[in-house]
Amino acid sequence: MDKTDPIYRADCPSRIVLDQIADKWSMMVLEVLREPQRFNAIKRRLDGVTQRVLTQTLRKLERNGMVKRKVLDGRVLGVEYSLTPLGESLQGPFSILFNWTLGNMDAIQDCQRRYDEQSQQLQN
Repeated sequence: MDKTDPIYRADCPSRIVLDQIADKWSMMVLEVLREPQRFNAIKRRLDGVTQRVLTQTLRKLERNGMVKRKVLDGRVLGVEYSLTPLGESLQGPFSILFNWTLGNMDAIQDCQRRYDEQSQQLQN
């Protein structure tokens, strides 16, 4: 009999949700969408994201109910993305994690440097 807590089991749906919302691009998109944005405005804000990856990320977030996609009528068709109430509910936890990352970035980079130096010395 398997006594593994259900939330740690490989088939727990939470693993899929965490995988889909906790990757770097999803977190950054959710941060950028504090205000509704068009696709190209999001892409300009997220240096390094490709059009393909941004499209996939937005679709994934839309499928999970975090982001709403709205087609804008007018002479030039456009699409605007905004957070749903579910997506907005992630802003608090993600802001804490994002600010923690920024506040500890130097310490983490120092640890990485020391680790790499020690690993290099062991290899020599």
